[in-house]
Amino acid sequence: MLFSSMTFIYVFLPVVLLLYLVTKKELHNPILLVASIIFYAWGEPKYLAIMLLTIIINYFGAIGIDKYNKHKKSVLIFTIIANLGFLIYFKYFNFLITNCNNLFHSHIHTLDIIMPIGISFYTFQALSYVIDVYRGEVKVQKDIYKLALFICLFPQLIAGPIVKYHDVEEQIESREVNFDKVNLGVKRFIIGLSKKVLIANTMGAIVDKIFIQNPHNFSHVVAWLGSFAYTFQLYFDFSGYSDMAIGLGLIFGFKFMENFNYPYISKSITEFWRRWHISLSTWFKQYVYISLGGNREGKLKTLRNLGIVFLLTGIWHGAEWTFIIWGIWHGFFIILEKIFNIKEFDSKPHTWYMNGLRHLYCILAFVIGWVIFRADNMKYAWDYLMNMFGLLHLHTSEFLYEFGYYVDRIEVITFIIAILCSVPLFKNIVYVENKIMKFFINLWLLILFFLSTITIASSTYNPFIYFRF
Repeated sequence: MLFSSMTFIYVFLPVVLLLYLVTKKELHNPILLVASIIFYAWGEPKYLAIMLLTIIINYFGAIGIDKYNKHKKSVLIFTIIANLGFLIYFKYFNFLITNCNNLFHSHIHTLDIIMPIGISFYTFQALSYVIDVYRGEVKVQKDIYKLALFICLFPQLIAGPIVKYHDVEEQIESREVNFDKVNLGVKRFIIGLSKKVLIANTMGAIVDKIFIQNPHNFSHVVAWLGSFAYTFQLYFDFSGYSDMAIGLGLIFGFKFMENFNYPYISKSITEFWRRWHISLSTWFKQYVYISLGGNREGKLKTLRNLGIVFLLTGIWHGAEWTFIIWGIWHGFFIILEKIFNIKEFDSKPHTWYMNGLRHLYCILAFVIGWVIFRADNMKYAWDYLMNMFGLLHLHTSEFLYEFGYYVDRIEVITFIIAILCSVPLFKNIVYVENKIMKFFINLWLLILFFLSTITIASSTYNPFIYFRF
């Protein structure tokens, strides 16, 4: 079930919220747990067993870690392997077989495997729990239903933010639901829905027209158009989903961490990753980077640890070489900035042109990265990038489609809105206290909500990009 679907907005959410608000606190967790199971099973009931098995494995794994202190490391390793086993099989098995066949000229058959939606997210959440128990940072959860609620809570189940157990441990036990939280949550949900439906989907229509073609068949200008359209599509798709998830969390009394903080205003790739997919970055920092030694064992090992983290970041996003190269691409700039201490410049004043150059460098780096990320394979990504920089031999100077084929007036206006909304011009708009301003903001949000639902009802194009990661 999609957040941006009529079924969710007008049936599932109102029913669950009504039951939640009219019942006693003691029933809040059971209601959310049942709702979360229905939410997940709605589209993929056959994969519900995998998620339930994940819950059981981590429940008994954490109890084993807590009970058998002498063997807790062995229990932790077994539990981690079991979690990653599901992820590797469903997400990477065919990728590994295909590459083995290519490398060794073998003929091992691949399997007909469909990846369960959200497995990358709920697997990492489950791992955060058992690792926190192992480290002694949280108490073992002996109520399997509360652990199940943490792992499969529907607001962030499918595409994050990745919620770590130590961040919501107390909220699972007890939380307050009040008008202010519900009001703020509804506003965040509408903002996220609008970003997804009105901006991301519009950008996606441009992207699909361009990336479906051979890079030899369109001009350099069109290549740049496609790269920037995808840059905005991905941001508003994923940050829109995160806004909806955070908003839904508030409605039901949970406070989830922010997942995006205007990443496209960054002046370095290091800063970019402090602002982009923050929950994933902090997960890798807390459970991989620090475990490898962090920056405590000298500069060379620090650079090694950063390289490993971004290699794993690329692998986490998908079983394709494009994702792996994308992770390495970002890791290269992170390491380069670490070597030259670029992050130290953040606290120093700069002239406008130096800030501009740093910002231009960062934009160029992540836009090139997004082309690699979007491409079906590295050959396509290479040809596309060569086209962008005028280094590709085009098949003709008279292209089949003119520029106007790719963008109409509505899409041009949406492009301008995307630029304005990707910088903090409207930051904290939902917290405005002035009564007149609040009235007009609420009216505008109401208009956005109806525009979004009308668009959903009249359109067949409505996927979430990060569902496949």
